[in-house]
Amino acid sequence: MTWSIAEVARMSGVTSRTLRHYDGIGLLPPAGTGSNGHRRYGEAELLRLQQILLMRELGLSLREIRAVLDSRADRAAVLRAHHTRLLAERDRLTTLAGTVGRTLAALEEGREHPDMNGINRPENLFAGFTPDPETDAEVRERWPRAWEESRRATEAMTDEETERWQREVTAGMVRMAEFMVAGTPVTDPAVQAETDAHHRGVCRFWTPNAAAYRGLAATYVDDPRFRATFDRVAEGLAAYQRDAMEVYAAERLS
Repeated sequence: MTWSIAEVARMSGVTSRTLRHYDGIGLLPPAGTGSNGHRRYGEAELLRLQQILLMRELGLSLREIRAVLDSRADRAAVLRAHHTRLLAERDRLTTLAGTVGRTLAALEEGREHPDMNGINRPENLFAGFTPDPETDAEVRERWPRAWEESRRATEAMTDEETERWQREVTAGMVRMAEFMVAGTPVTDPAVQAETDAHHRGVCRFWTPNAAAYRGLAATYVDDPRFRATFDRVAEGLAAYQRDAMEVYAAERLS
């Protein structure tokens, strides 16, 4: 039995675009193609995808994942190693649970006392999260110039500058969430002013044209990791941010 790319995407939660990317870099070729030219995946490919997703959750880069899969190492030995790393994740997940709990408490306090700033330390929204090496690898492969610009800019930042930037990013997400909850259209000047601040923040690391900024906007929704980051602040924020960025790209960057 085989499954289409759409069916695999629905079952696994991996976007069709990511599956095509995995095929393009030789990480997960399909079993074959149907009469319509569309990719088809068999049981072996589903098992390989499961291993890819497991190793991705453990923080391995795409290059490291491919090396493990291509080495044909003993599967039990590999799983034991993964199990050890999963046990090591428990402390980090405990921290994440605390992060979510503090955020919920802060949001509830803000609802009860509208005059108070519920999220008074926005950087705490992301306590316990770790950088995603897979995302870094994908960006490096797909947009090498942008990756190099971003790398140079990031390396030049001091710890204080990095912390300040994280505060700015989080505060911007919270402001966009407030616009969304209030029902403010993404075309509203205030929303577009916030989107302009977002664009200027991106330009600190690389300078996207209209197409690239739209692509970044789409990634916020299409990539489960980015979408989850936005929607932790407010459900639906990823789509709202994307729509605002598309308007900005059409009106300011085209």
